[in-house]
Amino acid sequence: MNLNNNDLLIRLRYALDLKNTEMVEIFELGGIELSKEEVLKVLTKTQHSDDFEDDILEDEDHIPCDDEMFESFLNGFITFKRGPKPGQTGRPELTYEHVNNLLLKKVKIALSLTSEDMIDILDLAGVVITKGELGAIMRREGHNNYRVCGDRYARNFLKGLAIRYRG
Repeated sequence: MNLNNNDLLIRLRYALDLKNTEMVEIFELGGIELSKEEVLKVLTKTQHSDDFEDDILEDEDHIPCDDEMFESFLNGFITFKRGPKPGQTGRPELTYEHVNNLLLKKVKIALSLTSEDMIDILDLAGVVITKGELGAIMRREGHNNYRVCGDRYARNFLKGLAIRYRG
């Protein structure tokens, strides 16, 4: 199953036990104005047709989360957890990197996690990753050693977060 940005948000919200009002605030800190009702529409799963797994049925109670919205949320999450960057005015510039890489990088920053913490979190979900492999995922896109973070790592990182933070 491929994860989309809505799935990632739903799993991140669950893992860290974020309330609806906190989700609204985080989106706002990232520069996106959404009502509580709109946030709930972002946090609904899409319906798949039985005949075609990739064929998503349109649902008026669903708001798709594009890459820009997802990255804005993650930037808002950093501000929510750590406060505004000194000297920063306005919203942070978007990088448009691969969403799974962004997820790991920005959650690491927001929660002040070390590389060892990240490895431990993945280990909680049953995934063994070396410091070198993690470093390749955390590099900036375009770097020689950069590697795209697959859905498996993203899904298991969120699963490990849930184990760690929800106990």
